Amino acid sequence: MKTDNILIAGFGGQGVLFAGKFLAYKGLLEEKEVSWLPSYGPEMRGGTANCSVIISDTPVGSPIVSNPDILIAMNLPSLDKYEDAVVSGGKIFVDSTLIERKIVRTDVDVYYVPATQVAAENGIPTLANMIIIGKVMKECEELSHGDFSKVLGKVVSARKQNLYDANFKALELGKNM
Repeated sequence: MKTDNILIAGFGGQGVLFAGKFLAYKGLLEEKEVSWLPSYGPEMRGGTANCSVIISDTPVGSPIVSNPDILIAMNLPSLDKYEDAVVSGGKIFVDSTLIERKIVRTDVDVYYVPATQVAAENGIPTLANMIIIGKVMKECEELSHGDFSKVLGKVVSARKQNLYDANFKALELGKNM
C-alpha cells in the first residue's frame, strides 16, 4: 500500500492549482484513490496559493496534507512555511530561479530546479509549474509511469487547447533535467 501526500505551494498565478489538478487526474486515470484540495488567499493572482494532493492505493480519509512526502515550493514564503512539515525521508522540490536559499535539513532529498528560468528560455514563461512537475515525476518512481498526454487531455480546458503542446513540452523539459 502506497500513499503520496503532496503539497504544492506558491503565489497565485504560478499554476499551483493546475499542477495539483494534473497530479490528481494522473492518479484517477491510474485508478488510484485521489484527493485534490486547493487553497488560495483572497488576492488570488499574486496572493498565496497551495494545493494538497493525495494519491493512494487505499481510500483517502482526509484531504488535508499537513506533513507532505513531497513538497513543491514555487516561492520563498512557501518554502519558509512548509519546509519543516515535510516528513523525514521526503522530497523537496524548489524553484531555484526564485528561491536562492538552500535547505538546511539533511533528512530529506532536495531538488533545485531552475523552472522559471528554463520556462523563460524555452518560450513558455508561464509553465514553470509543469517543468517542476516533470522533474517530480522523474524523481518519484511511483509518479513516473503513465501516459502524460492522456492526463493533459483531461486537464487542459477546451478553450486553452492551444497550450496543450506547451504543457507537454514543459513536462518533457522537467523530466529531462
